Amino acid sequence: MTEDLTAGGTVLPITRWGEPVMHAKTEPVTTFDDELHALVRDMFATMEAADGVGLAGTQVGRSLAVFVFDCPDADDVRTVGVVCNPVVELPEGKDRKLEAAEEGCLSLPGAFQSLARPDRAICRGQDAHGNDIEIVGTGLLARCLQHETDHLNGTVFGDRLSARSRKQLYATHNNAAARYPEDWPVSPKLLVKPTPADDE
Repeated sequence: MTEDLTAGGTVLPITRWGEPVMHAKTEPVTTFDDELHALVRDMFATMEAADGVGLAGTQVGRSLAVFVFDCPDADDVRTVGVVCNPVVELPEGKDRKLEAAEEGCLSLPGAFQSLARPDRAICRGQDAHGNDIEIVGTGLLARCLQHETDHLNGTVFGDRLSARSRKQLYATHNNAAARYPEDWPVSPKLLVKPTPADDE
């Protein structure tokens, strides 16, 4: 149901951490119309341009509970989709197994930090046409489903880090930030960090 929505979009600037929309709960999707489909196409185009595996509505400045993803699972099986109004269910008790892995965010480009998350997640919501869907994720896909749903609840993954890890994350980002233009990925990432000589 998503094939017709993965192409034909316009690349948008990615909203950065610190912008209010990134830190507030989104509004539910209630109308599954052409306007939503245009947004989804733009989100797929933006995610692809940024070389990401997931992108939430807040990351293109929209306070709307929708995310897109193109992500492999633990068996390297690629899944592509759209989820509106997602709710994530995580294992509990003896079924809960945490997996620590490097995590990054397109809204804090150039920075990664290890974060432990459950290695399995079930995400329920609606597709771009309002049909109920359920996605079972393992490996990177499980992490992606949790990460993007967090965004729609106003949580960035830095909120889940210790103060020390968060400080390291921001230091890494600050070191790389000059390579990412304000409107990235509309303007591509610079291959090298600009120097004063480059501005002459």
